[in-house]
Amino acid sequence: MNEKTEDIQKKRHIVRPLDAFDRKILSALIKDSRQTYSDIGKIAGLSAPAVHERVKRLKLSGVIKGTTISIDGASVGKPFLAFVHVDADGWGKSQRMMVLRTFPEVEEMHSVAGDTCVILKVRTASPDALEGFLSQLYVLPGVRSTKSFVVLSTYLERPIQAEVTSKWPNIPLPPE
Repeated sequence: MNEKTEDIQKKRHIVRPLDAFDRKILSALIKDSRQTYSDIGKIAGLSAPAVHERVKRLKLSGVIKGTTISIDGASVGKPFLAFVHVDADGWGKSQRMMVLRTFPEVEEMHSVAGDTCVILKVRTASPDALEGFLSQLYVLPGVRSTKSFVVLSTYLERPIQAEVTSKWPNIPLPPE
């Protein structure tokens, strides 16, 4: 089997581990990536030039992958969110699996361990559009089955958090 897989995300090797300053910088950028290096420096306890150099290093090492915006799905006509579990024959990092990246409905794609091969985060305009998307999946060679989980409400959706906690917060549980 000689399938091309060069488009698959490669794991990046960090030249040196992240320190507390790096994590503070990343946390500040996640909250608002339009902040000046001076503003971030005040948060991290560094000068603006030091923040600039660290951000450059974080970009070069692949820790910072890019700068993006977050769009509200309903505002662009895609309010319907679902997670689709795909079970297939002999999938792995194959071209058959990678073709799923070409579907504009697919926002995320994860190869997983367990009773399914791939989990997709899919956003469509309606249940009918999700049904149309699913029918396209079954045309792909090797797809055996799918399970769809439709999102009713989203309570938390956030980017990767750079902070490290050494212990879990002591959160009081509500009375039963």
